Amino acid sequence: MIFAAVTAVMAAIGYRVIHALGRVASVICALAFVYLGVRLLERIDLGAVLSDRAGFDLPMFLLAVSLSASWQLAFGPYVADYSRYLPRTTSGRATFWWTLGGTAIGSQWSMTFGVLVAATAGEAFLAGQVSYVVALGGTGLIASFLYFVIALGKLTINVLNTYGGFMSMVTSISGFRGRRVLSPRGRAAYIAAIMLAGTAVALLGKDTFLTSFKDFLLFLLAFFTPWSAINLVDYYLISRERYDIPALSDPDGRYGAWRWDALTVYGVGILVQLPFLVTHFYTGPLVAPLGGADISWVVGLAVPALLYWLLARRDTSHIPDRTLVPPGVEAAAEAETETEAVRAG
Repeated sequence: MIFAAVTAVMAAIGYRVIHALGRVASVICALAFVYLGVRLLERIDLGAVLSDRAGFDLPMFLLAVSLSASWQLAFGPYVADYSRYLPRTTSGRATFWWTLGGTAIGSQWSMTFGVLVAATAGEAFLAGQVSYVVALGGTGLIASFLYFVIALGKLTINVLNTYGGFMSMVTSISGFRGRRVLSPRGRAAYIAAIMLAGTAVALLGKDTFLTSFKDFLLFLLAFFTPWSAINLVDYYLISRERYDIPALSDPDGRYGAWRWDALTVYGVGILVQLPFLVTHFYTGPLVAPLGGADISWVVGLAVPALLYWLLARRDTSHIPDRTLVPPGVEAAAEAETETEAVRAG
């Protein structure tokens, strides 16, 4: 609860504190991970681990792919929340590659480390994952520092999650209420509500964390996958990167208050995954014929993408000839570009 309170305070303070925390945590956590990786490689025979293929299990492999996919897709809202604050001179290419590089390298690094630890430690790792990893680094002050690093990493991502949740809620609500400004008191209230809900879920699931966390990631994947498919098809194949940005927040604009074709496809995309889904509380009827493999995310990506493409291409009258931005944005962007050019010159 103390940790949740600290998270809420930092999220309420806002954007600059979050960036400062992220910069510090990135350096400290990366150095700690390099150290732990070296210590791990000193204790195991990497060649023997990589050559041992007797334990391969296809359903477990597909589960790992599903969890990895949900991890990667879940970074989509972060990009939406934080890329809006980048300088206007930041290119789309730079945003894409830095985002992909950070999420892919970070996740693959940590997941590969976890696989090597689990493959070589066995029951010792399952008995206490955090304590085992810390023990790889040493005892005493080193162990205390590593525990601090883990807590710092948790704090950083929790603050991002809280602030991102606040941004998503406010964006959704303001779109209907037409409000563009939120008071600090209102922001604090949203963040407090998110933290209370998150803390309650954490306390309820603390005794079955791994099972609950796996199910939660798969639950997220089932909802994120059709959303991602629709967004990607619309952006690249239907609208071809052309949007009326002010109209996105205008219920009476060219897009209307609801896109029923997209919402219908999204609902179908969720439903078609259910027969192939594997969780602790629900297993679909088509899982057993597939040997226990969970391919729900593959179905949830392909079916909505095809359906939305077929429906949306019938009427493209709402698509502008070019991207339209709010009044004054283009002039501000040109002025900022000129300022950056002067500084560079």
